[in-house]
Amino acid sequence: MSRHTTPLLLSAALLLGAGSAQAALPTQATLYKNPQCACCDGYARHLEALGVEVSVVDDRPLGRVKQATGVPYGLGSCHTVKMGDYVIEGHVPMAAVERLFEERPAIDGIGLSGMPVGTPGMPGPQRSPYEVYQFTDRQDAPFMTL
Repeated sequence: MSRHTTPLLLSAALLLGAGSAQAALPTQATLYKNPQCACCDGYARHLEALGVEVSVVDDRPLGRVKQATGVPYGLGSCHTVKMGDYVIEGHVPMAAVERLFEERPAIDGIGLSGMPVGTPGMPGPQRSPYEVYQFTDRQDAPFMTL
């Protein structure tokens, strides 16, 4: 191997390795929502566009779903998603979801309270930073700001 091909091969290996280091999203998810909520359907369509098969459940009381999945009181949103081993509460941007599945921390899930404009399913421009939280046993802590 010549001196000139070694740096090229090293660069190619680094580029290919960087792409494969990112963990793939699970192929299936279950989204629990209120039957009348269209923005939740928008979030489901966003996941489907990323290759995730989404089962939408709109006949269960959301309060019970949130309680059963450990979502901290007062930090809920209009829908709850079970995806892989995690819960995703609300309109969490995909950058945070991808980080969750890339790092796989020992937590119950992540969430974004309310229904912030500019997130998947909520049209419009982002108005302020999204404070995504993580939670375990109904206790929250910061996860990331987008």
